[in-house]
Amino acid sequence: MEALAPAIALVGYGLSTIGPAIGVGLIFAAYLNGVARQPEARGALTPFTILGFAVAEALAILGFVLFFLA
Repeated sequence: MEALAPAIALVGYGLSTIGPAIGVGLIFAAYLNGVARQPEARGALTPFTILGFAVAEALAILGFVLFFLA
């Protein structure tokens, strides 16, 4: 069972990246949709888009760190 721990951790890291990847895709899809509908709102939407991207990527980085701790 000890030999399987790194492999299980690797699978866990792979699964933990699916959520942030989908989240980043949804964030930028919503941003592009908002800018396409109202181009003058680009300046107001950009900071929220970058903040959402950073939060979603923080989850992926956390999963990466937990992979090395396991």
